[in-house]
Amino acid sequence: MLPRKLRQDKPRIMHIDLNSAFATAEQQARPSLRGKPMGVTNRISKHCCVIAASYEAKALGIKVGMRLDEARLLAPNFVILETDPPKYHYIYQALAEIMKSYSPNVEMKSIDEGIIDFTGTDEHNNNRKLADIGLEIKQRIQQKMGCWMRVNIGIAPNRFLAKQAASWHKPDGLDVLDYKNLRDYYSQIDLLDISGIASHYQARLQAAGIFTPLQFLDASDDVLRRQVFKSVVGEDWHQRLRGYEVDNQPTKLGSVGRQFVLDVRSHDPEVVVPRFHYLCETTAQKLRYRGVDARGVLVWVQLQSGESWYTRKMYKTSFYTNSDLYQRALYLFNQRPQHSPVAVMGITCYQLAHSSRNQISLLDTVNKAAWLTQAIDEINNRYGMFTLASAEAFTGHGHVKQKIPFGGTEYFRLLLA
Repeated sequence: MLPRKLRQDKPRIMHIDLNSAFATAEQQARPSLRGKPMGVTNRISKHCCVIAASYEAKALGIKVGMRLDEARLLAPNFVILETDPPKYHYIYQALAEIMKSYSPNVEMKSIDEGIIDFTGTDEHNNNRKLADIGLEIKQRIQQKMGCWMRVNIGIAPNRFLAKQAASWHKPDGLDVLDYKNLRDYYSQIDLLDISGIASHYQARLQAAGIFTPLQFLDASDDVLRRQVFKSVVGEDWHQRLRGYEVDNQPTKLGSVGRQFVLDVRSHDPEVVVPRFHYLCETTAQKLRYRGVDARGVLVWVQLQSGESWYTRKMYKTSFYTNSDLYQRALYLFNQRPQHSPVAVMGITCYQLAHSSRNQISLLDTVNKAAWLTQAIDEINNRYGMFTLASAEAFTGHGHVKQKIPFGGTEYFRLLLA
């Protein structure tokens, strides 16, 4: 079968991506850090890692996930700051407000990244070109957030190509991809520059004789479906590369969890258990916020020695309350190596299903647990998270710094509440 033609519709999708948003926000707030290698972490310690780096740091080889000691080997003058949630709260709300002024069809992909679908908005936007609107958005972001804030904007017929366009000329770029320049664009990049193509997919493509993005584009859907991806995913890629929309479907929530790098290395239950209890309660809050119940629990730790341990269990009945999750998770957590100091610990809930807890149960104990949990959540939503909490989890709350969530924005909106 011959490859499908390139989509020739007028580009209506805009992808907006703030450049190194968290690090740049700190440089905006602290002019003395502008032009210098710096980054942010959730808690400063000798064991911490970089969770966001400035462009000056990236130019020296400092990457996200790199340990602080490794970063300072590359840049002895590297500055690290702890994350400041109120700043990122402001950035998220300001960016969303600007985007929604152009179209009701806005999707925030992360705290600093979003998509605008301009379909049906020509009259609202006075029939202006999207490139002109993109330049205006850049100006509004600097007026609202500060002169040091820079943004990449990509415009294309579908979400995939808009994201590709937004990463074409970083930092502070604005690019349009359509059928006129698409082949030229693919000739300038490598397979690993394509969003969604990691090394394992690269190997699959190369095994089928596809070594460049242009060869990927020119491959038939039959080759991609049968030889490369061995599923309908190949057909999706055949359409995606040509500008057809296949990525506007909601992503199914697979798991909910939290992890914590301990501020002290210890095997003492009086130290680690309150912190673990806090992780359990905040994970249960995330379950309820997403409107799901769980049946599976995975608990894991990384020991100071570098060794890892984990265990999991699937339960016959679902759970969502703080106490139910903690009871199940603590049973698993207590099976960890007892005499080895813990460096990192985490909990993940899986086998999720939409909650039915709004329905009154025939069992009075079930109803009481649901009503109590709802009352506690309402108080915490009104007066602040952990206004009401178990005493042990509240002790852990004093030691576990609230992490800034990456990826989806649902938990970030919970933190803002």
